[in-house]
Amino acid sequence: MNFTQTISDIISPHEVHQVMHLIDTSHRIVITAHLSPDGDAIGSSLALYHFLQNKGKEVRVIVPNAFPAFLKWMDGATDIDIYEYKPRAGQYHLYNADLIFSIDYNIPKRVGDMAYALGRSKAKKILIDHHPQPGTIFDVTVSYPQVSSCAELMFRLLLQADKYDEITQTIAECIYCGMMTDTGGFTFNSSDPETYAIISLLLRKGIDKDAIYSKVYHNNNEDRFRMLGFMLSERMEIFPEAHAALVWLSKEDQSKYNINKGDSEGFVNYPLHIKNIIFSTFIREDDGMIKLSFRSQKSFPCNEFANDFFGGGGHLSASGGEYHGKIEEAIEIFKRGLKEYEGRLREIEAQK
Repeated sequence: MNFTQTISDIISPHEVHQVMHLIDTSHRIVITAHLSPDGDAIGSSLALYHFLQNKGKEVRVIVPNAFPAFLKWMDGATDIDIYEYKPRAGQYHLYNADLIFSIDYNIPKRVGDMAYALGRSKAKKILIDHHPQPGTIFDVTVSYPQVSSCAELMFRLLLQADKYDEITQTIAECIYCGMMTDTGGFTFNSSDPETYAIISLLLRKGIDKDAIYSKVYHNNNEDRFRMLGFMLSERMEIFPEAHAALVWLSKEDQSKYNINKGDSEGFVNYPLHIKNIIFSTFIREDDGMIKLSFRSQKSFPCNEFANDFFGGGGHLSASGGEYHGKIEEAIEIFKRGLKEYEGRLREIEAQK
């Protein structure tokens, strides 16, 4: 039985052909991912990195800034270039590339300071992403917001290109990590039966899904847990009438703990463990801006909330935004927005 036939072809055959043609005719290839890269961005990028390396290509992965330590177990993670540490080297590689992949982001703004060099590079550009409203600078756009993760989309692309046999165990591990982390361990954005059919195909490559879960979620340091405890006890506010919760951390709060980049990854999910909470927001003071993460359950569109009040967006149940100002101001804007959405939240919670 050909188990790969259980996966439908959702990517346009023309797009698949364009991507593979550009790969075949390019030698120097750069893979880029978004600011504060998460498990999906790193997993998807490294899966493509290994696939291209195995085809004899000269490949580099460049991300705007550092990524969490709990993702560094993946093969190739230590080869990733951090643009913020070596911007001139990053510019050189972007300007001298034949082909640039944009992974897990829809517009150049999402790569921060890398955006200028990305835009000026004469290399052909391919977008592989699952966020709505892709930008227009790309020569090939593979954008399917209905797919659970960019990693799943990467698998589908390789499968439709008849490259399943070229997916090694290492590539499969990276893809699974991306799928797992971008769905919160398959707890949201993961109701499509084909997502699990893909997992079965990854398991056939010899991955140990339990070990991958442990490496990501059981690989935290003491300071991260102490900061989490502080946040939940001192920086969490519950809005019972709106079935919502807010958690936040100022730069002063974060400075009390010896944290690394990405140590607050996933904090937004914790309030969703509270009974009757369907909308959770995490507000974190970062360098020069306020970062916001939104998560929701049931059918509440947290991406609409992110867009309405913070110029953000994303998926129905997982999205983000930014605010340039004081964290106290961002919190007040959130609370005003919550008042406007309270009626919708109560209606959704009432739907049993």
